[in-house]
Amino acid sequence: MVQPSQARAKKLLVADMDSTMITIECIDELADYAGIKAEIAAVTEAAMRGELDFGEALDARVALLKNLDAAAIDRCRLERVKIMPGAVALIRTMKAHGARSVLVSGGFTVFAEPVAAEIGFDVAIANRLGILDGRLDGLVARPIVDAATKLATIEAERAALGLDVAATMAVGDGANDIPMIRAAGLGVAYHAKPKTAAAAAARIDKGDLTALLWAQGYPRARWVEA
Repeated sequence: MVQPSQARAKKLLVADMDSTMITIECIDELADYAGIKAEIAAVTEAAMRGELDFGEALDARVALLKNLDAAAIDRCRLERVKIMPGAVALIRTMKAHGARSVLVSGGFTVFAEPVAAEIGFDVAIANRLGILDGRLDGLVARPIVDAATKLATIEAERAALGLDVAATMAVGDGANDIPMIRAAGLGVAYHAKPKTAAAAAARIDKGDLTALLWAQGYPRARWVEA
C-alpha cells in the first residue's frame, strides 16, 4: 500500500478483535462448548458479511448460549484464543513511538480485556455477557458495541488527542468495521469479508499484521516484539 511520507507513522490505531487481532471468532468457539458451533457460526458469518443486523444477530446468538456454564469462558480463552501473527509487534512498536491503541470489539469483555492486555493495547471496549449464578443468562448488556460504537470511538479518540484524520488508522475484517475504516486516515481491511474489502482504501489479503508496520515506514530493526 502506497503511503504519503507526511503523517505516515500513525498516532492512533483503533482495531477490531475477532479474526483481526486474534485468529478466531470467540462466540463461535464458545458455542462449541455448548455443542452448537455450526448453528452460531453460520449467523456470525452472515453478520460479518453485512447480511444481518449486527445487534439482532448478536442477541440471537447469545440467547442460544443461555445456561452455558460460565467456566466455559475461561476454558475457551485458554484453549482457543490465539493472538494473530504480527499483532504484538504492531501494537508494541506503535506504542514505543508514542501512539495510542484502542481495541474495540463487537465481541465480549471477558475475551477483549485479557487480549488487549496481552498484546499491549491502551484500552479495550466490548460487549458484556450476562452471567447469573455461574451460568450465561442469554443476554448482552446495553448499549451494544456495534458499527456506530466503533465509528464514535475513533472519532472521540482522535478529538481527545487533537489529531488530524491523517494521523489515524483503523483495521478490521467485518461489515461492522466499515464505518471506522472509512473514517481513518489509513483504513485497512484485514483478510476481510468482501463488503469490507471493497469499502477499504487498503487491504491485506495475505501476510500478517506486520504489514501495517511496513505501511507506516517502520523498518524491521525498529520493531518491538516483547
